Amino acid sequence: MKALLEHARSFGRQVDFESDEYRKLAEGQYPEALFITCSDSRVMPALITGARPGEIFELRNAGNIVPSYGQHAAGGEAATIEYALEVLGVQDVVVCGHSHCGAMGALKSGDDLTALPGVDAWLRLARPQLAPVLTDDPALSEVVQRNVVNQLAALRSYPVVRQRLRDDRLRLHGWYYEIDTGQVRELDADGSFRAHAA
Repeated sequence: MKALLEHARSFGRQVDFESDEYRKLAEGQYPEALFITCSDSRVMPALITGARPGEIFELRNAGNIVPSYGQHAAGGEAATIEYALEVLGVQDVVVCGHSHCGAMGALKSGDDLTALPGVDAWLRLARPQLAPVLTDDPALSEVVQRNVVNQLAALRSYPVVRQRLRDDRLRLHGWYYEIDTGQVRELDADGSFRAHAA
């Protein structure tokens, strides 16, 4: 923590806040995409995408879960999705799952989460849609990828998402990030996750 604190204390001296880039950031944000991913510390959206400050709007939680519309009316997820689309005008939404995901691993193995009631309640949102794939003892990657597909479906339950999809003003993307290789697999129209050449 000491190194993080020291960096935070000196950050203002390390960056040229008089530059055009930082002046524009002070005037407002215009992100290109809403990036929904896990809160796992090994998953860093700006590092993965090469995004600069102001280019992506992030929504992070355990398991990159999107509660269906109305499921948590006062939830941060719904507020972030609404704000990104209605106020910031974001035209692309990425749901990014990842290898070595503890949340999906707990669902896969059926861990007893009674000592973690908040985690248990949160993962209960994803459990019903994953139940069909969990019965066959799948690989963790399969569980994570199915979860990404399910969360994209949950996104489509939001009226603002449905309207923008109908008006061709929004694109949804599913990604699977491999922590140990750095590879990003994209969800194709046929439902498969594939690595595409750069």
